Amino acid sequence: MNKVELRANRKLDHLKLSLEEVGNNLSNWFENVILVHQALPELNFDEIDLTCNWLGKNLAAPILINAITGGAKATKQINASLAKVAKKYGLAMAVGSQTSGIEDGSIQETYQVAREENPDGLLLANVSALSTVEEVFQAVEMIQADGVQLHLNVLQELLMPEGDREFKSLLDNIAEIVKQSPVPVIIKEVGSGISKEVALKLYNKGITNIDVGGCGGTNFAAIEALRHRPPRSNIFNTWGIPTAASLLEVKSLNLPVHITATGGIKTGLEVCKALRLGADIVGIAGYCLKILLRHGESQLSEELDHIINDLKIAMLLCGAKNTTQLSRVPVVYTGDLLCWIKQRNLTID
Repeated sequence: MNKVELRANRKLDHLKLSLEEVGNNLSNWFENVILVHQALPELNFDEIDLTCNWLGKNLAAPILINAITGGAKATKQINASLAKVAKKYGLAMAVGSQTSGIEDGSIQETYQVAREENPDGLLLANVSALSTVEEVFQAVEMIQADGVQLHLNVLQELLMPEGDREFKSLLDNIAEIVKQSPVPVIIKEVGSGISKEVALKLYNKGITNIDVGGCGGTNFAAIEALRHRPPRSNIFNTWGIPTAASLLEVKSLNLPVHITATGGIKTGLEVCKALRLGADIVGIAGYCLKILLRHGESQLSEELDHIINDLKIAMLLCGAKNTTQLSRVPVVYTGDLLCWIKQRNLTID
């Protein structure tokens, strides 16, 4: 089996195992974030304004259908459906890793369909942070992207028999891509989170967009353990920084960095909490995939309608007309998240 076939099979394995919710029993810790109820909000529901500008484009809501798939023939329709829904609701979207499309031009259509279905929408390219500058250019050009995600997945790579093992030059490679990229660069973790130490290193190399990709969503450590033949037990299934904690880690630095909160987010209330904690935009990936593949495009559309409506309800209950006001509403931290804040000496409002 050649490299392209290996990647395609791996993508299909990931889709199958994510649908089985392998290892998806970890919390993103947003249950430890309590937004203080305001019984006199002095607002009407129709006044709630979710519009925002991100990467130079206007969105109807601060929500990103985050990187899911592409690179195998069977994934084309998935990206087409996701793009249609993103267009309908005025949301951003990212395609999955485009390495397969760079290696094999015949499957580029599985990514390009997202731009075809949403020609004016905000669309992000996606490649490994180990990619060359030329590969970044190819990924951006492939889908006429408005930005590019460079994904960090060190744990996943180490658990894949065919994965990368050399990461020593990763930060310098990111810095070089930032210098030459024709579009904004977003550094994205894929399920283990970003610490404040890493966020500071990235900022010092010119990165001003970080997707924390925290623990609590799709568990690639558990998935890769099952992809082994025979399957192996994996002591790293619980490794990582829960999404709410990772978001606060980055925010505590008080740097001019735009934060995307991704990792197990499923509801409008969780979106509201993530925005309050400092996210500029909130990514939803695995949850969208499960609904789409189990129930179809119309059901995914209906669920996003619920998420957006529930986000508005939560904001009204906080007395926040828009996301700027939401960033100032009172919040209480409890449980494991409060313990994390104290032990990590995070400075938060």
